[in-house]
Amino acid sequence: MKFSTIAIVAAPAAVARAALKRLKRRFKTVSPAKADVVVALGGDGFMLQCLHQLLDHGKPIYGMNRGSIGFLMNAYAERGLLERLERAQPVRVYPLRMTAVDTRGRKHQALAFNEVSLLRETRLAAKLRIAIDGVERLRELICDGALVSAPAGSTAYNLSADGPIIPIGTGLIALTPISAFRPRRWRGALLPDTATVRFNVIEPKVRTVSATADYTEVRDVARVSVRRARGVSATLLFDPEHDLEERIVKEQFLP
Repeated sequence: MKFSTIAIVAAPAAVARAALKRLKRRFKTVSPAKADVVVALGGDGFMLQCLHQLLDHGKPIYGMNRGSIGFLMNAYAERGLLERLERAQPVRVYPLRMTAVDTRGRKHQALAFNEVSLLRETRLAAKLRIAIDGVERLRELICDGALVSAPAGSTAYNLSADGPIIPIGTGLIALTPISAFRPRRWRGALLPDTATVRFNVIEPKVRTVSATADYTEVRDVARVSVRRARGVSATLLFDPEHDLEERIVKEQFLP
């Protein structure tokens, strides 16, 4: 895959900004809007930010880790960048669309490449009623919250909440409870990515709940629906020896 023009963007962290300066001395760059490919320097959080900010541009993004974990990033190296871009393998990721209605009747929408999470706002446990494709599946979940994860985000918050890791391309999403009290043994569900998950908050003005799609938060929600955003996708680029599929498999065997 050959690219004529590249853009390089960096997270605010000092180590990322220093890398940006060095790379811009080595390579001719243009703005993301004019580039064939965007090189992102930072961690997974910055990659998530780039996916949202550059979504309308439709440019592939090649990340190099200048953050902490860097699950969605390639190893950082200044030499051979153009050759690595040519060899990189594309992975298409699809976001979820959150539609939330708050207790005042206002409607909010946002996209999530990682997950949509519902969380209690106060000391009172949240009470959620859950329906899948219009069929009630759980009449009352008493919990700290719940989340719906896309495959790309299944190793993030979803994994921390004991949710399953989902390989890219499986056509699945994860529905995972967060600190469930009742039913205590319910561990969540794997669902086809064609499914619509709907949460109704029980006593929404008393047991207040927030809903967050990646970093877009809506407070005091009454009901929330989540499904894959049709016709929307982004492309990540990975070195052949560090492809995302292999990382997801490895993650499932870590001690």
